[in-house]
Amino acid sequence: MHKPLVTLVAMTLLGQSAVAQDTAATADHPYVGMWVTQDGNIRHELLPNHRYIEARGSRERAYEGRYEVTGTHIEYWDDTGFTADGDFIDGVLHHAGMILYRR
Repeated sequence: MHKPLVTLVAMTLLGQSAVAQDTAATADHPYVGMWVTQDGNIRHELLPNHRYIEARGSRERAYEGRYEVTGTHIEYWDDTGFTADGDFIDGVLHHAGMILYRR
């Protein structure tokens, strides 16, 4: 086996392992994933590592921080010190006057 091919195989296997871990983490909690306003302007990506990325319009990383879900309630702590919260009601995220749907 040539060295580049060995590297490619190793990278592919590592990538598959990371995908499997992410999939398992996602399966552990029903709220991990992408949440979007009806017009698509606000997008919250809840990551399996308890971090979030909020996109607003063309700003893909308008806000980033950590989050914690207790039952159906979510608390956000932005990296700049800003805090917010929301609630999941009937499969819909209600956050700061916005309604976000699972994508």
